[in-house]
Amino acid sequence: MTALDDLAATPFHAADAPARARMLSRLADTELSVALSAEPTGDRISLRMFPLESGAVALACDSEDRLADFLAAPVAYAALPGRVLAGLLRAEGAGLLVNPGHPSEMLLDAAMLDWLSGALSSAPEAAEARLRLTAPARATVEALAEPLAARLADMRGLMAGAALAGVAGEGGPSSHLLLIAGAEAARQPALAKALAEALAFLPAQPGGVDISFSETTPPPGALRFDLSAPEAIAPPARPKRPPILR
Repeated sequence: MTALDDLAATPFHAADAPARARMLSRLADTELSVALSAEPTGDRISLRMFPLESGAVALACDSEDRLADFLAAPVAYAALPGRVLAGLLRAEGAGLLVNPGHPSEMLLDAAMLDWLSGALSSAPEAAEARLRLTAPARATVEALAEPLAARLADMRGLMAGAALAGVAGEGGPSSHLLLIAGAEAARQPALAKALAEALAFLPAQPGGVDISFSETTPPPGALRFDLSAPEAIAPPARPKRPPILR
């Protein structure tokens, strides 16, 4: 089982939109072995295309063994992150078949790859504002808590914590804000880009979800994510001399 398989409790094409989005987000960050028509020449590769009724597709798996097993023969391949491969195929107007015969099998047509590339281009714009923060809306917490916790866990060690808060409006939050604490200034642009990408794959929330790097104490009722590094467990003490075996 791979990280993609773990997300495919329900097959991709039978899953609901949020589950498909989580799989696509993971696919973007997964190194894929994509079949080539010939061995690479320098930095140039030629993708092996397979004709389907819906159009030509490339073939990729999340391990070279899966790729060779499916084709039942050794195969020339290149290792590319999913986001890079999606961009290449988008330019060609082609689709992508991923992990055929495995739980995470998915067939992504050109329109889906175009959407994926667009989501991966998401980036927040820098701005300053004075906001009155409140507890987040219950529906937003239910929609975002689990996937945000999983994505933020990948960033453990890069920040101290995070909190999801509401931005006060008439009758409830008008939008939401993800507050990031304890992130080094030099890393903040990359973290903001990664989080904006993650939010692009999640269900859209009324008013949207912005990202802020702030040491401000979150408001009461905010959804908090503790990302402090777990304490190291001391190894058991070694005996002063080897034990006697009988």
